[in-house]
Amino acid sequence: MPRFRHDPEGRRLPIKLDSASNGEFEPRPLSATNRLANRLAREAATKNARRSGMKRREFLVSACGAASTLLAINAANAAAGKTGGSFELDADAALDPELALNKLAGREFIFDIQGHYVDPNGNWLRDVPITATPFDWPAKARCELAKEPGLRSYLQCLGPREFIKDVFLDSDTDMMVLSFVPSLRDAEPLTIEEAAATKEIVDNMEGSHRLLLHGRVNPNQDGDLEGMDELAGRWKISAWKTYTQWGPDEKGFFLHEEPGIRLIEKARQLGIRTLCVHKGLPFGPKSYEHSLASDIGIVAKRYPDVNFIVYHSGFIVGQAERAYDPKRGEGVDEFVRSVIENDVKPNSNVYAELGSTWRMLMQDPDSAAHTLGKLFKHIGEDNVVWGTDSIWYGSPQDQIQAFRAFQIGADLREKHGYSEITPRLRAKVFGLNALRPYGLDMEDVMKHTRADRVWRQREEYREEPDPAFLTYGPKTRREFLNLLRLGA
Repeated sequence: MPRFRHDPEGRRLPIKLDSASNGEFEPRPLSATNRLANRLAREAATKNARRSGMKRREFLVSACGAASTLLAINAANAAAGKTGGSFELDADAALDPELALNKLAGREFIFDIQGHYVDPNGNWLRDVPITATPFDWPAKARCELAKEPGLRSYLQCLGPREFIKDVFLDSDTDMMVLSFVPSLRDAEPLTIEEAAATKEIVDNMEGSHRLLLHGRVNPNQDGDLEGMDELAGRWKISAWKTYTQWGPDEKGFFLHEEPGIRLIEKARQLGIRTLCVHKGLPFGPKSYEHSLASDIGIVAKRYPDVNFIVYHSGFIVGQAERAYDPKRGEGVDEFVRSVIENDVKPNSNVYAELGSTWRMLMQDPDSAAHTLGKLFKHIGEDNVVWGTDSIWYGSPQDQIQAFRAFQIGADLREKHGYSEITPRLRAKVFGLNALRPYGLDMEDVMKHTRADRVWRQREEYREEPDPAFLTYGPKTRREFLNLLRLGA
């Protein structure tokens, strides 16, 4: 196989700042600051590759390439007066591999509790013309498997083969929970059967501890509550996933009212007492109120024996996050207000998940600093958990590298009582914190993930890595609406 078949000329950056969304919210154009960051990063890549005696693509695949990109992002934000947070890197890391690796490489246990892909040949596409094109296709295909414009070709980018490569070879992810999107029961972009088949592929690579499954349940549509028994018994799911802002009639629900209460009670009855609930990233004005985390504190107090993992932490794209304001009534602040007013203590049974949230926060260091600071302070340093919403954003490695380097500014830490992000705290967020709600034992997990075939294949692959540096989610309003019509 020729090296660098993906992007051989090195046009793509290893830290991806673009407008891609996970398909649940409308993409937002990059800010002037982000566009400047990308321009500075490309200029730095050309210059630093030449100084290092490397081809541009070879340089960008190296740790110095990622360091150069993060340093460019720092420079662009500093020029815009955004200094609340930054990526802590020595300037020499752009040219010194040891310095770059010391900051961007790591041996943390990384447990990503929000991963996605779709079945490119599923029944959900039965009424869609094979030539349908949901995306404004560029001149070159979006992934190696997409040979020509068209829906079926594009969806191969989101299928199991690309998923396994992006997650387990091109990133440091050790384990992942395969999650689901809201859908009608007969039109699921990913069925539990297809998810289980992919898990079997990973299991056959001796990675039986690497991929866990969610059970998707929306109690406001017929059959979902009744289907929980099969999900628990036959498919051995590890947690439930629900969307309170979704419904077959475009009307959502609150967890502390019907049918939310029936969902929680059924989960308790079945003995799977971890409920992952989408909060934030509103789908639009319809049922917007149900996207807010107002109900989380209420049910967490009422059901202390249930773990509530709040996906996206209530974050709303396009709204800046600042110091906690209980009167704001939206975003992360509404999540925090709910737990405070219901006297749910930090590090108890409420967790804050970072899928899509951290990916968006990478573009705004001030919002990143406040969001992480508020979550560590009010939800707890032991209860902030890692998720990336990939494969929509391609390999999650850039999110991992960015989080390894990010630091909340000293001024904000002193003023608001935010935590310093220490190596120990990073390790907690990356994976240790999620062990508890998923009932996993670290010693048992490490015994498998540090010696299986997946580990060996990853080590061999990294002798000559070839990451794509691609994102697959919609990047424009037109692409978003086209994908939405497909139900993905």
